[in-house]
Amino acid sequence: MLDTLWSQIGLLPALLVGVFAFWKGGEAERLGMGAWVLGWMAGMLLQQDGNLYQGFQFGLFVLDIAMLAVFAALTWRYRRSWPIWAGACQLVVLTSHIAFPLAKAASMTAFYTVLNVAGYGILAAIAVGTFWAWQDRRAAGLE
Repeated sequence: MLDTLWSQIGLLPALLVGVFAFWKGGEAERLGMGAWVLGWMAGMLLQQDGNLYQGFQFGLFVLDIAMLAVFAALTWRYRRSWPIWAGACQLVVLTSHIAFPLAKAASMTAFYTVLNVAGYGILAAIAVGTFWAWQDRRAAGLE
């Protein structure tokens, strides 16, 4: 995964959001970012390398369902809006898992593009949620 310069540059936003979430975020943001990091590492282990078309990847589908469950649990437990946005992006990922094997004209490049864009949407939701949590604590005088 990190064998090219472009993949390393693509991981830079995740690293920056991760540092920001663990440094300035509350418990919900730390849990969300920790789940995202663990999910990313598990995805690297579960993905099937080789030829470009692998078809339906059941392991990644189950992992993405688990990530949706994490965002749903964060929404249920904490009074934050960012897990709803992250869960919406995760639903796009789940929909693409189902839709792309059914669409004969869609390429795997398009599938991976949808996954990457949705992943950046999740990172943006965590970053905005972290900023709001940090500002709420500053306004309350807790920081």
